[in-house]
Amino acid sequence: MANTTVLNTSEVAVTAGLILAVVVEAAALLGNGALLVVVLRTPGLRDTLYLVHLCVVDLLAAASIMPLGLLAAPPPGLGRVRLGPAPCRAARFLSAALLPACTLGVAALGLARYRLIVHPLRPGARPPPGLVLTAVWAAAGLLGALSLLGPPPAPPPAPPRCSVLAGGLGPFRPLWALLAFALPALLLLGAYGGIFLVARRAALRPPRPARGSRPRSDSLDSRLSILPPLRPRLPGGKAALAPALAVGQFAACWLPYGCACLAPAEQAAVAEAPVTWVAYSAFAVHPFLYGLLQRPVRRALGRLARRALPQPPRTCTLRAWHLPTFLQHLQGPSLRPALGPPGAPEQAPDLPEGENLSMTGAT
Repeated sequence: MANTTVLNTSEVAVTAGLILAVVVEAAALLGNGALLVVVLRTPGLRDTLYLVHLCVVDLLAAASIMPLGLLAAPPPGLGRVRLGPAPCRAARFLSAALLPACTLGVAALGLARYRLIVHPLRPGARPPPGLVLTAVWAAAGLLGALSLLGPPPAPPPAPPRCSVLAGGLGPFRPLWALLAFALPALLLLGAYGGIFLVARRAALRPPRPARGSRPRSDSLDSRLSILPPLRPRLPGGKAALAPALAVGQFAACWLPYGCACLAPAEQAAVAEAPVTWVAYSAFAVHPFLYGLLQRPVRRALGRLARRALPQPPRTCTLRAWHLPTFLQHLQGPSLRPALGPPGAPEQAPDLPEGENLSMTGAT
């Protein structure tokens, strides 16, 4: 009876993990695909190339290593499919190359936004995006090549060790973790920390008086209007939202994976499935974090949604015809002078002497 209960609990856990993994996979594919279409059709974005690169990397990961995680994750993972030697090396190379490409791409996007905000009038200080992304893919290729220097896949009775956490990199795992996670984390923290400091400094700066403004009077109402609010706010609190979300998402998704890479292979293999899918959830979060938080992207998405959805037919509203409105419509435009004030009373026409305009005559 106890064995049956344990077996049922294990099956329920595997089924729940499989459902969550499928949801993350679908969100990554749909979100990155939609964001890629919106970014390509929005010419006003300044960091378009970095966003396109991030969407492409997320789509590649969602189409390659995430299905492998669903099908061929080692026990106690999600799948039970065993890969051969060549597919195992291919899966190891893709994991070791696409994950650094994603983390380094996020760091490059943060540095680009830092330069646009802090140094907007110094275009010479910004390297071309093509050169930056070429360096990102060169570093990702070198880190992926380290996986080919690891131990070969184990024979069939033993786990094949097709992932980075299960010992696929061999002695290069700490070096790979430092270059793939520690370096992008430091770059991202420095970039968004600088953005927050600039925003906080701008929030603390007193506003300049407008030209032609009159000096403030010394009345009691003026003194009360310049008093501080009852609930003081932290300057730059709203500007800290985007940097906090970016840094917090990076730490929440990639820090467990980086720490598992620094642990021994036997201990990392035990927590491989949950740690790996927490890291893979970053591919599904990026479209919402780096896409929907931008106002031009939201506006472009709204325009595309309005064009795609069928518009309801416009119906003419029936106007209620009242007798005064109908009589005014028949009389035509008013004879009131155009330059007169709108609220001035109408003047009576010139009448001969001895005649007055009574209510009956006006009617």
